[in-house]
Amino acid sequence: MSSPFAEKSIWFLTGSQDLYGEETLQQVAEQSGAVAAVLDEAEEIAVAVEWKPVLKDREAIRRAALEANSDPNCLGVIVWMHTFSPAKMWIAGLEALDKPMLHLHTQAQAELPWSSIDMDFMNLNQAAHGDREFAYIATRTGFRRKTVVGHSSDPRVRAKIGSWARAAVGWDALRTMKVCRFGDNMRNVAVTEGDKTEAEIRLGSSINTWAVNDLVERVEAVPESEIESLLQEYEELYDLQPELRSDGERRDALIYAARQEAGMRSFLEEGGFSAFTTNFEDLGGLRQLPGLAVQRLMAEGYGFGAEGDWKTALLVRAAKVMGHGLPGGASLMEDYTYEMTPGKEKILGAHMLEICPTLTTSRPRLEIHPLGIGDREDPVRLVFDTDPGPGVVVAMSDLRERFRLTANAVDVIPPDQPLPNLPVARAVWQPHPDFATSAECWLTSGAAHHTVLSTALSMEAFEDLAEIAGVELAVIDDSTTRRDFAQQLRVNAAYYRLAQGL
Repeated sequence: MSSPFAEKSIWFLTGSQDLYGEETLQQVAEQSGAVAAVLDEAEEIAVAVEWKPVLKDREAIRRAALEANSDPNCLGVIVWMHTFSPAKMWIAGLEALDKPMLHLHTQAQAELPWSSIDMDFMNLNQAAHGDREFAYIATRTGFRRKTVVGHSSDPRVRAKIGSWARAAVGWDALRTMKVCRFGDNMRNVAVTEGDKTEAEIRLGSSINTWAVNDLVERVEAVPESEIESLLQEYEELYDLQPELRSDGERRDALIYAARQEAGMRSFLEEGGFSAFTTNFEDLGGLRQLPGLAVQRLMAEGYGFGAEGDWKTALLVRAAKVMGHGLPGGASLMEDYTYEMTPGKEKILGAHMLEICPTLTTSRPRLEIHPLGIGDREDPVRLVFDTDPGPGVVVAMSDLRERFRLTANAVDVIPPDQPLPNLPVARAVWQPHPDFATSAECWLTSGAAHHTVLSTALSMEAFEDLAEIAGVELAVIDDSTTRRDFAQQLRVNAAYYRLAQGL
């Protein structure tokens, strides 16, 4: 996947007013420029931070908001009141702004020069009450934002800004996303259904369906040279089952899997799609349910949902974009079965075929096995264990008047024993705060069984994305109790219904 951060930037907006005179305002500009430069150079922030001239009046603020809206490379704005900037000047700008906002409550220096402080110093360094003035009007107007407090030299501050910046990239991806559904969703399944029109209204994602046989035509037209190139790549990257090697008796299945991959990639690239779905009940003229092709396309950054689950495809793509460049990966996942021995409880996640290899740093095995559903030839797939480490499991549910994200902090661990007879990629994890509380809260939330597992992102990134998008987020982590979680869902139900208006 090419960098989603390239050519993108976060604008750094500084508030002040004309009251202080040119000398003070020049100092404001120099100091705010220095803060922006520190953030721009910070390793924790993957997106460029672009300083903008100090804003001193109502029209300049509104104009900056409109310019941010119209610039497709502007992902959002960081706002800081270096001095006192009367907040009524910001009302029109906040009403106009349609980009994510982070309010940085900071000041130019970390340490006060106690012995030399005079009123000139106090007039210049007024963020302590200037930001409070701004926060009041942001709250009164109901503008969603993230608030970060601390000095720009503090790695914790930069990490919080970096998390928000990645969420802003994820929001940008959602707002511009086109999802290709190859066929419809699995019959009679509730959770893969959803309001695609509402998704485009709320999230900006365009979700539409193409006939599977449109894809079949593209698959059948793949040049032999392209297939041969992919086969060589498979040999270099994976340990091939003997039957799939160049002299193996099932080599033809791998050749067709390569043909599927090339055909799907061509279709998605030509249509400008960044996410897609398939469905084993709707395969048209395809000879295999796409397994290897889906896994490798996910590894390139495409979002994917199985059985026509476009909501999970959205989440996988957002997680791919937000986690770009970080250790770990993101993939479609499904809670499949449990270890329920008291004291050893854990979840084994997998799917029929389609788990993304970005979840492992080991060398996957390329295998072929029967598939009892789909009524097609045996599909080829990559098999591996997910690397251990912290992760987040997230699902999206359509609750009629809103979408709900449910997110569970987890620890991915090795399986208790090898899994020689399980012919799919998989992950084993222990959910926070414990297995029973996690599962009860997940079920209470009505969260889907299809999820995205991210081993690259923290919970904070998903909290930031939900805040930017205005989407409900139900968090299950170490502080969660059954009683408080259930009560929070009741409060959320009332809030989000009232927020919709009559």
